[in-house]
Amino acid sequence: MRVNPRKKTKLGRFKFLSVLFSTTLSLFIVGLFGVIVIQAKTLTTLIRENIEIQVFLNKNLTESQINSIGKALEAKPFVLIKEDKSGIKFISQEEAAKVFLEDTGEDFSKFLDDNPLRDSYTISIAEAYQTSEQIQQIVEEIKKTEGVFEVTYMADLVDSINQNLTKVAIVMGGFILILIFTVVMLINNTIKLALFSQRFLIRSMQLVGATRGFIRKPFLARAFFFGILAGLIASGLLFVIIEYTKANIDGFALLQDYNLLYFLFGALVLIGAILSLFSTLQAVNKYLNMSLDELY
Repeated sequence: MRVNPRKKTKLGRFKFLSVLFSTTLSLFIVGLFGVIVIQAKTLTTLIRENIEIQVFLNKNLTESQINSIGKALEAKPFVLIKEDKSGIKFISQEEAAKVFLEDTGEDFSKFLDDNPLRDSYTISIAEAYQTSEQIQQIVEEIKKTEGVFEVTYMADLVDSINQNLTKVAIVMGGFILILIFTVVMLINNTIKLALFSQRFLIRSMQLVGATRGFIRKPFLARAFFFGILAGLIASGLLFVIIEYTKANIDGFALLQDYNLLYFLFGALVLIGAILSLFSTLQAVNKYLNMSLDELY
């Protein structure tokens, strides 16, 4: 009768395919939510860039006086700077009249001798100065500028944006905490189950005099490698999905911040390695401290 030789089990060589799959899936979900958070942040910035202040000037100002007011406003710290460009736009009386005609279809020049509209500056406010209190202080400060007739802004819009963004941030923060807890528990339990088959081998190594460090080493090395691999696979999948979506949905590219995305991908690799290492260390220590009866 032929007897099949029993396959030897090497320390640390337990089946990691299920661990790799579970870890990759968990990191992918975390990364996907991270991408949503990054895009929400970018969208928030784009929304906040629409918060503007209108500065209407006195009539009959010279070009030199208008330019002087513009330079004074441009030097203020509350002005949005985007791509090294100042968020100040000058609108002359003539331009304002053209916009009025396009929006309303009424040409007031037919029954008025003088253009009632004024030269104005439109100022985009930096995100750090967009609370209602700060904008009101900015308005009062600009009103004191010589040559300024009136300063207006949409107070209701500012309050609505700030309130809604605060609510969204609170909800997303709650989801992040729940997601992190779920992912940690999933990875931890998956690794514990994978190590369950190695509990008697760990015990045998203890009986022949192997040190705890010698027993832990192959498990930790393998867990660290697979944690990094899971992070890389999850990051690669996310990148492919982002690029595919960007190529097929108009305007999606505007929501991408690649600096934050690359930081997220690096964080996924690091999180995968640390969680796998920590969970494996915890599981190995658990079996090292068990008695023979408890192992059964």
